[in-house]
Amino acid sequence: MTFHTLKKWLSGAVTAFLFIILIFMVLIVISSKASGGEPSIFGYQFKTVLSGSMEPTFQTGSIIAVQAVNNASKLKKGDVITYKIDKTTTVTHRIHEVKGTGNQTKYITKGDNNDNRDFKPVLPENVEAVYTGFTVPFVGYFMHFAQSKEGTALLVILPGVLLLIYSVIMIWKSFKEIDRHKKKEEVSSTDA
Repeated sequence: MTFHTLKKWLSGAVTAFLFIILIFMVLIVISSKASGGEPSIFGYQFKTVLSGSMEPTFQTGSIIAVQAVNNASKLKKGDVITYKIDKTTTVTHRIHEVKGTGNQTKYITKGDNNDNRDFKPVLPENVEAVYTGFTVPFVGYFMHFAQSKEGTALLVILPGVLLLIYSVIMIWKSFKEIDRHKKKEEVSSTDA
């Protein structure tokens, strides 16, 4: 492989990488805005961990994948659930105890890192999702930022600007290469 071929291949790889990053960022932003919060992909919703109540199961700043629950009255002790405590706040804790059955079911929850159980029992209708076991550390900080107005603007605009700058540099280099070849041809034609 010649240097010129390697350079051309690297150029294409960098362009493809920047384009993929741009598309990925746009998808994350659109998914976040469409769902009104965390992004949702292939039926999995990604939640940002904002507290240490479930450490070491998942760390603060991680993202976790949760899946919607069809029948919340069938959950069992040990399941990690995401539930609403009010209109705007959700919590993800482990079911410590199940009380009652059917329509009378109530879940007593507790964060793995908490000393005490949660104050209020969770009703099945307040359960939104179950933790799938998928966690990515530290990405939650990024996701939380992506949901802000500034983050949305930065994540959509920055990859596009980087791709544009890279394209301008590559065009400039191409013109320079063409100019160099023309000068070389002029010199060889005057020598003949």
